[in-house]
Amino acid sequence: MICRMTEDLRVLITVKTCPIPSAKYDELVCTAGVTEAGDFVRLYPINFRDLPFSSQFKKYQWMDVEATKHIGRDSRKESYRPNSETIRLIGEPISSRGNWVERARYALAKKSRSMEDLYDKKASDRTSLGVFKPKTVHDITITKTEPEWDPRFLNALKQQRLWENRTASKEPPRKVPFKFQYRFECDDSRCTRNHKMMIEDWEIGALYWNCVDGGSSPDDACQKVKQKFLDQICAPERDTHFYVGTVLAHGTWVVIGTFWPKLVLPCEPVSMSLFEW
Repeated sequence: MICRMTEDLRVLITVKTCPIPSAKYDELVCTAGVTEAGDFVRLYPINFRDLPFSSQFKKYQWMDVEATKHIGRDSRKESYRPNSETIRLIGEPISSRGNWVERARYALAKKSRSMEDLYDKKASDRTSLGVFKPKTVHDITITKTEPEWDPRFLNALKQQRLWENRTASKEPPRKVPFKFQYRFECDDSRCTRNHKMMIEDWEIGALYWNCVDGGSSPDDACQKVKQKFLDQICAPERDTHFYVGTVLAHGTWVVIGTFWPKLVLPCEPVSMSLFEW
């Protein structure tokens, strides 16, 4: 029997991925962030919708939580299993004032140069989380997928909630019937081809369903998602970075969030530079 040591973690939440049904964890949300030293941390499983309101964290909010390192199947060095009952939120989320400078102090403290750097780190030390600035974001491709979750997951979820006497009104998260992928290139001589990477950011699903619930057709909702995540977030006047992480089952990288303050040119006077940390 392996004894796992509990650690007290203080994490600045930077991303949440889209919730998906899980036969093992009921509903899986992967949450990631950084420590005060800028080290990346992955926290899962967290059944976010079941958390009490006082524990429902926001992006760029500090959290204290007791957690243990994942072992066995998940050997990724940043992965921790949190005790959701110990979550304690610290103050309000860090604001975007000063062109996100306080957020950048932690979120970009240990950023990588490119995806190529992250591929190398994954091979050398099992790195599975990172942040970097793409040189050019060319497009978002949209592909239609299955409109419903795998029935096996839904049946397992139904049985588990009956066993746990969960409220009947608590439905599984809605599945977005489209796949969104960034197509981009890195500022790295080793980047000889365009990357095409799935977007798993919680906010992309939330935006899609907000548009549909507001009366947009699925196709119109997709175009509004593209306008936000490509034309706005990745606009030339934005200093856009991608948060990325690996999928446990396949080891492939996906985009799990974005960091997109205004681009500050060297000649522009600013009250505080992004590099004064």
